[in-house]
Amino acid sequence: MSNSEISAHLYISMATTKSHVARLLAKLDARDRVRLAVAAHEAKTVPPPG
Repeated sequence: MSNSEISAHLYISMATTKSHVARLLAKLDARDRVRLAVAAHEAKTVPPPG
């Protein structure tokens, strides 16, 4: 999802969304959102694509 889609889905501001994404990237030592998605999939917090 894009930042604007996340903001709308969770009813939070764009600034809050950006902050949360940045914190996730830092905490998981991920360089991009793709790595976050892989980490979520491996942790079985999201269903597999498809």
